[in-house]
Amino acid sequence: MDIPKEVRELLKQEAEKTEVVVMPDFFLDRLVNVKFNVDKFSENLKPIAERKGGSIDGIEQADIRGGNAVNTASALAALKVKVTPIICTSKLGLKMLELYFGSGKLDLSHVKISGRASVTTAIEFETAEGKANVMLRDVGSLIHFGPDDLDDRDFEAIQRADYVCVFNWAGTKRFGAALATKVFEESKKGGRGRNYYDTADPSPNIKKAAELVRKVLQSRNLDILSVNENEAFQYAQFFCTKKEASSKDATPEQVAKQSAKTLAQHLSARIDLHTTSFSATYTKKDEKVVHSFKVPVLRATGAGDAWNAGNILGDANKLPDDCRLMLANAVAAYYISNPAAQHPTRKQLLKFLTKMQRKDVRKK
Repeated sequence: MDIPKEVRELLKQEAEKTEVVVMPDFFLDRLVNVKFNVDKFSENLKPIAERKGGSIDGIEQADIRGGNAVNTASALAALKVKVTPIICTSKLGLKMLELYFGSGKLDLSHVKISGRASVTTAIEFETAEGKANVMLRDVGSLIHFGPDDLDDRDFEAIQRADYVCVFNWAGTKRFGAALATKVFEESKKGGRGRNYYDTADPSPNIKKAAELVRKVLQSRNLDILSVNENEAFQYAQFFCTKKEASSKDATPEQVAKQSAKTLAQHLSARIDLHTTSFSATYTKKDEKVVHSFKVPVLRATGAGDAWNAGNILGDANKLPDDCRLMLANAVAAYYISNPAAQHPTRKQLLKFLTKMQRKDVRKK
């Protein structure tokens, strides 16, 4: 693996002029690292529940910043991109944001104070294919967040931004499609913004998925749709023929790729697919696939957010598709293998890529 010249030069730059707006979620996250599989965990839980309570010791846990928008903002800020979060949280949530990011790293003046914070407990299990996370969520006041919660200052920031990124459609359960529609319309009034959408898992709000597809995904205001394999498959079902949907012999990788291709044929947006083993980009005419880096996986939660940050940085600097995907893969790989769950700086990312290059050379 050689580090492309375009990637190397980008990471040697000290600052990024790109302005990015991210919205609308911030979660108080607790990661619970269960070092065995679901069956073993259930075996341990059952006798404790039957005796009305007790403890399981030795379970590693950590309280970290969470939410797709804030995690992506954190990764972008580490890469020296100017980020404005327009997010919904409680007074406690705002204090936690100030603690996590300190002064000056993010413009927190657009934070909306609500009654209840969003909280997630993410339980990470071992599986034959690696780590898998089950997220127990209380979306709090985010469930009611919509376009009416935005003011003139927010719309000014949206119209000024180079990228406007909306996340976690399922969390904004009541007004998710209306929020994305309004924000993406306002972004285009500025004449310069590219609209980036990562809905996260649509399953909790699946009854409204058809409305989302019709009003947002099929809109010409959407420039980039970022999906994982599950999301690609679920949205592709709205466009698949019965024959395409019933392909039983396809591998999970083939299903993910075909789903993303189907979306690209029916949507005007570029489809960017990220999975644990590869990432890919699809348009009506082209496709590009790049394999992921093989690193120790210390966590699964937040990998897609880190990937989105690298993808946005690469897109903003007009990297070729293969270079952009490599950069996004590297940001995600660094994050999931970092013991402190830190997002990389440009210098750290270049060092990481150089290390991976040397390792690849030794294997050959």
